[in-house]
Amino acid sequence: MLLINCPKNKRLVWYLAMEEYLAKHATEDVFFTWVVDPTVIFGRHQVMEAEVNLDYCQAHHIAVYRRKSGGGCVYADRGNLMMSYISTNTHSEAVFQSFLDRIVDVLCQIGFHASKSGHNDIMVDGYKVSGNACYALPTATIVHGTMLVDVDFEALQMAITPSAEKLAKHGVQSVRQRVANLSQYPAFGPIGTIEALSSHLINALCTHTRDLTSEEITAIDEIEATYLDPLFIQGKESRR
Repeated sequence: MLLINCPKNKRLVWYLAMEEYLAKHATEDVFFTWVVDPTVIFGRHQVMEAEVNLDYCQAHHIAVYRRKSGGGCVYADRGNLMMSYISTNTHSEAVFQSFLDRIVDVLCQIGFHASKSGHNDIMVDGYKVSGNACYALPTATIVHGTMLVDVDFEALQMAITPSAEKLAKHGVQSVRQRVANLSQYPAFGPIGTIEALSSHLINALCTHTRDLTSEEITAIDEIEATYLDPLFIQGKESRR
């Protein structure tokens, strides 16, 4: 698998645009990891006001964006390792489950008691440490996921407002009770940093690497602009 070295300190939606670009042009499977400043990203079909605590996000300088794929509302900060995998295989469900299996294997090799749960979560000792989603395109499959390493759970809980029905389904009273940081576990001790965890994943999954070209970065900038359109963020125009 090819590792793409991507620029640092971009907006979250820039990396989603990078996924889009690579999915349209990839000739082999590719992978990259990234981190972002505090951001809430919600699904293409969601009502922003129902999913995001906009007052809290504005007061705490947390960016808010809509993505083009479905799924729920996600909070990310610099303690959350983001993973992107683009496969030229269009059998999306098989690609998705194979990717999750490989991430679980890496965590188990490190020493975590990791397993898949449900359709898209990775658990350690009964706590969710990773959520993932699959985005099928005509010529490729995009899988993106989170890895909770040292996330600010107070900000996570305050920034997103999941429905009472969703929380009741899981038999808990708050978002915080459902998730855990990998840094809480003894197995993380020898790793120590989010960068080192990223290196473990890259070494396990990738065999070669390259940088983005200046032309590719320009093209990704153009795709990012579609995510930044205020009408798109508000959900008042078709998803391009």
